[in-house]
Amino acid sequence: MPRSPLFSSICLAMLLLALSQAVQAQNQGARLAYLVSDTRIPFWTIMARGIEHKVQGLNYQLDVYSAHNEPRRELENTVKALNSGIDGLIVSPTTSSACATILKLAAQAGVPVVIADIGTDGGDYVSYISSDNRDGAYQIGKVLAHHLQKRGWQDGRVGIIAIPQKRLNGQARTAGFMQAMREAGINGATIRQQVDFSYAETYRYSRELIDLFADLRAIWLQGSDRYQAALDAIRDSGRDKEILLITFDAEPVFLDLIPQGTLVGSAMQQPYLMGLHAVELLHDHLGGKPVEKHLQLPILAISADNIEHKLPMIKRNVLGITD
Repeated sequence: MPRSPLFSSICLAMLLLALSQAVQAQNQGARLAYLVSDTRIPFWTIMARGIEHKVQGLNYQLDVYSAHNEPRRELENTVKALNSGIDGLIVSPTTSSACATILKLAAQAGVPVVIADIGTDGGDYVSYISSDNRDGAYQIGKVLAHHLQKRGWQDGRVGIIAIPQKRLNGQARTAGFMQAMREAGINGATIRQQVDFSYAETYRYSRELIDLFADLRAIWLQGSDRYQAALDAIRDSGRDKEILLITFDAEPVFLDLIPQGTLVGSAMQQPYLMGLHAVELLHDHLGGKPVEKHLQLPILAISADNIEHKLPMIKRNVLGITD
């Protein structure tokens, strides 16, 4: 007698359930660790949420270690994680050179590693998942160039407050953005590199750029969480009608600030999605499956022109809002 479609569907559902339970049983007790540069920065908190969500679905245990952007603490966290008997490691290092050291220690311990953003100067790893920082910076540079040209400000200068240029992602951001400026015929001012990522530091750097260059027309902040410091510096200088601010990454308040014109726009990475993929890559490797050596995710160049259309993607993949 031929089987009904309903019977076949039930059998398929039972098979999928059994496979899921088998995977969870296999992972029961398996432990992963996430070494992250600084969970005080929202970008890394969102990525950690993506990692935690995927880990729960696969029934792994997870330990998260934040270095608070301190190299010594990062090294201590690395030793602690590796000595705890973990089965796999995800790392978002403070710098690319620090990542090479982490990879060396992980190799000695026989622990596979997936790198989530930043990059490494050397060493062996399972996979490196990153954002296309160069193209994302190039695209947001084009957005800024358009706004400067629209105002007739293309003869002014643009200053940069950058993440550390020892990081591969920092180098790529600067290169992509400057390419967009060169193509538009817009001059750069100078660059200041963040060290402690504090409000005071960002405010000081913003004021230095403003005071040094009378023709400054925009500041590009290569991050998001200290946007208010840059805005305050521009306002306190009395030039809030003359200087634009554009950023990288995103804060929930950007959903209002960009449409209002307070921010020209932002190049938004997708940290929640990156966290999901990082766990998937490590899980597949631990299961004996081949994985991509380098997975690169696109960056969303968001302005008032496209924010409404991109809103669902921004909320989930960029901000980690899943409710």
